[in-house]
Formats: sequence, C-alpha cells, structure tokens
Amino acid sequence: MFSFSSSSAFIPTFALLLSLPLLFLLAPRILPPRHPISLPDELDDLSLFHRATALPDHRSHRQPFYPTSRSRLGSTNPTPKIAFLFLTNSDLHFAPLWEKFFNNSNPKQYTIYIHADPTVKINPPGGVFEDRFIASKETHRGTATLISAARRLLATAMLDDVTNLYFALISQHCIPLHSFKFVYRTLFRDPKPSQLAQLFQFQHSNQPFPDLPYQSFIEILSNESTLSDRYNARGKNVMMPEVPFDRFRVGSQFFILTRQHSVVVLRDRRLWRKFRLPCINKESCYPEEHYFPTLLSMEDPKGCTHYTLTRVNWTNSVNGHPHTYRPPEVSPDLIYRLRQSNFTNSYLFARKFSPDCLKPLLDIADKVLFRD
Repeated sequence: MFSFSSSSAFIPTFALLLSLPLLFLLAPRILPPRHPISLPDELDDLSLFHRATALPDHRSHRQPFYPTSRSRLGSTNPTPKIAFLFLTNSDLHFAPLWEKFFNNSNPKQYTIYIHADPTVKINPPGGVFEDRFIASKETHRGTATLISAARRLLATAMLDDVTNLYFALISQHCIPLHSFKFVYRTLFRDPKPSQLAQLFQFQHSNQPFPDLPYQSFIEILSNESTLSDRYNARGKNVMMPEVPFDRFRVGSQFFILTRQHSVVVLRDRRLWRKFRLPCINKESCYPEEHYFPTLLSMEDPKGCTHYTLTRVNWTNSVNGHPHTYRPPEVSPDLIYRLRQSNFTNSYLFARKFSPDCLKPLLDIADKVLFRD
C-alpha cells in the first residue's frame, strides 16, 4: 500500500529530476566561466617570452647575439627576413600554392613557423614546411588561447633567427595575392644599414621607439558599432582600470608586426591580465581581435599603419565568420579586386578560401597571382 511518507519522499526527488535540465541550461550563466589557459601553459609561455625578449647580460663577456655592423655575423648587416607565422587547427590546404610562392624567392629572405592545435590530427605538408612546426598548445575560437598562440609564434621566431624583422600572421585559409618579391619590396623599401641595425638592436634596450620608416601593418579601429558589447563581454567594468573604454580598440586578427612591436607584445603583462579573462557573453567575445590593436594603440600608435594587408570580405558573414570564397568565384578578376586597397599599399594576402579552391588558384598562380 502506498503510504503518505513514501509519497512525500517521492515529490522532492521528482522535482529534482525535473530541475536537472534547467540547471544544465543555466549553469553557464550562473557559474563563472572556466579559464581557457591552464597555469602550467601560462608559465611555459612566460618562460618562452622572457627568453625571447631578455636584455643581454652586460656582466658577461660573451659577444652580443644581435647583428650589428661589428657583430660576429659579418662586417656588414645581414639580410632582413620576413617570418611567416601560420596559425592553424586543420591541414594547410594551400601548402602547394604557398610552396610556389616561396620557391620564387630568396631563401635568405624568409622563415616559416607553424602553430598547429595538437588535439587535431594534421598531415605535415612537407616541402618548405618541413620541420617548421613549433611547440603548440590547444586553441579555441573566441578565447585568449588564440592570443597565446600568436605570441608563441612571435617568440619562437624571434629566438630562432635574429634576422627576422617582420612577422606576418597567416591562417590556413589565407592565400598570397602577389609574388614573394612584391611582398618583400612592400615591407622593406630600400633598407639602409643604419636603420636595420636600429631595428635589430631595439629589443635589447629600454629606449623609446626609434624613428624609422618601418611600421606595423595592423588594423586599429575605434568607431565600430559593436565595440561596447565587446568591451563588456567579460562583465561591466572588468577591463578597468588597465583598459578604459576610450582606449579599447578592435581590428583584424591577422597582422604584420615589426620586431620592436613584437617585443612590446611579448613583454606585456599588464593588459594580458585583463584580456586572458574568460568571457561571459560569448557572442561578443573575440579577444584576438582586441588585444593586439589595443596594446599597440596604447604603446605606439604612430608606429602602426592602422590598417591590415590581409583582405577579408565581411559581406553576408555568418556567426562571426567572413565570406568564404568557393571555386566558382575564383578568377583573375577576383584576384585583381582583392588586391585593391583604399590605403597606401595593395593588399598582400586574402582570406577566407575553401580548401577546394586550391586547383583553380594553382591554375592562375603563374599568370595572375605571382605576376605583379
């Protein structure tokens, strides 16, 4: 016989079962979001960044490792390089196209580094990409892990080769719009030995930014309509006092930084403490599009162009993703249009292209893409 006491016990149990789906639904809004970067990963990165930007030990009698006109690298300044930093969480589908791009260049003028999400199985592309994968960590869209990955690439490239003077962040969906020679000439316009020596040596001093003609190509915008929502994505006033709203900026994730600005990025701790915090409002959370523009706008706005050299089409964007070009859209006319810019320089790269665009792009590579 069913007793009153047993029915009393059944009611709260049944109510608890009914409330479980509601708890799962509301938990992300009630509980603080999990931090995307673990303490061991953070400590690993800090050690790497410190080594990449450490001042030389003046108590040591060892030869300075940065090149000057009197360095151990020779009696003249070495050839400056562009470090191409590939950030990916999938196969490098356009590796054959990039292979053609690099094969038509001087190997002494570039280096390649790849940060690939270790949780994803990626097929090594070989060729110029052979052995270019760096120690990488997991990345997630809309989190500070993408900032960490970019900084990891910068630090590794700086440690690996002191002649890396420009650092271009590239995604697996990016393609080149010009030949390597065109890209190199755009960045290094008749470099003078004395100016290059300053670029090399800046990271080993605490002096103000040198007055040089070389700027970082990074988009820095302050009048976007979504800026307020993005600023408060971690909660109201969470970014204070380090980042007031009137100093908060937005820009493309993909940039080309000078060596001295890369040093600024790797030495930063103050702003990083804010931008590494997880977001409450995921729909407005794109830290990789804010950290670099905000930091460099604060530190050296005159040393930045405030525009990017990577073309992207935001027409009909979906879930924060730009337009993805498909094979039927690929044509010489598309390439010519993507190159066009309202700024001083032509666009050098473009995204976002679907993997099956490789063949039509290779078909026009020699006669269109790499013919300037």
